[in-house]
Amino acid sequence: MMMNNTLRNQFKFQPGQVISGKWNHNNYRIIKELGCGANGIVYLAENNRQQVALKLSDNGVSIISEMNILKAFSKVQGSVLGPSFMEADDFVLNGKNMPFYVMEYIKGEGYLPFIQRKGQEWMGVLILQLLSSLSILHKQGWIFGDLKPDNLIVTLPAYKIRCIDVGGTTLIGRSVKEFTEFFDRGYWGMGSRKADRQYDLFSVAMIMLNSAYPKRFSRKEGGLGQLKVMIRQKKELAPYQAILEKALAGKYTSAEEMRNELAQVLSRQSYKKTTLPISPSRKPAETRQARRSQNKRISKRKPKYAFFETLFLIVIVSLLYTLYIYSQLL
Repeated sequence: MMMNNTLRNQFKFQPGQVISGKWNHNNYRIIKELGCGANGIVYLAENNRQQVALKLSDNGVSIISEMNILKAFSKVQGSVLGPSFMEADDFVLNGKNMPFYVMEYIKGEGYLPFIQRKGQEWMGVLILQLLSSLSILHKQGWIFGDLKPDNLIVTLPAYKIRCIDVGGTTLIGRSVKEFTEFFDRGYWGMGSRKADRQYDLFSVAMIMLNSAYPKRFSRKEGGLGQLKVMIRQKKELAPYQAILEKALAGKYTSAEEMRNELAQVLSRQSYKKTTLPISPSRKPAETRQARRSQNKRISKRKPKYAFFETLFLIVIVSLLYTLYIYSQLL
């Protein structure tokens, strides 16, 4: 999906400029640009000291479609996938009415930067949440479509995954409206661009691959063969190999089925963490003087107290990790 530079030139607002709604008379002060896509530009704005995301477009049909999707999301109990809809209005630009809508500003950290900062072990937990939200969305008759890390935000400090762009959301059975090649099964020769549950689940698998390959990789021969090779080259993807291959091949019937299998993998990983034997490793001292100094420090502490202190720390850390994982499985 290419960025619409014409749109950016048309709606070139600077920080501090105010957009005034023609009908509802609400004023929004521009703070900064958040992003620009094929059919709109999104700004961070402020209204009555509340930060919001404001989307402008010269495509009235696209604006109405996205608003309807956001309204539908807000009516689905338990769905926190996309931002909540706030209001729609027009503003006058060069004598013309230009549509815009206002939605919740989801503050957080991008999915890939979060994984790189916190570690790959968070990938499974966040994807578990994403599959839960997709399951609700699919049951309402929609697929997300343009599912990719760029559209995912991890809220802080709650560590919840949210989507920030619903422009690609499509009714099941129709053609996918927007897509990004790396996450598109059609690009990889793995299926059509018909909107179905398997389309989203393919994209979820590719998000997991992107977690291990932050710079992504180019298509060569394409197909499942190349993707399998890429999975096997990364040890962090090894626990999820069967799940990834099944999702890429379109063998899951629902997001819930994929979520349940992922939950089982995470449960096994959590169990292993809590049952690993204690085998503290010590780095050999590089010099005799360093070894003597190290031995003196060790001799000052009673061995049994050091052992129980280590055991206590390992048990506490493992217990906290286990409790977090199980809270996501519920």
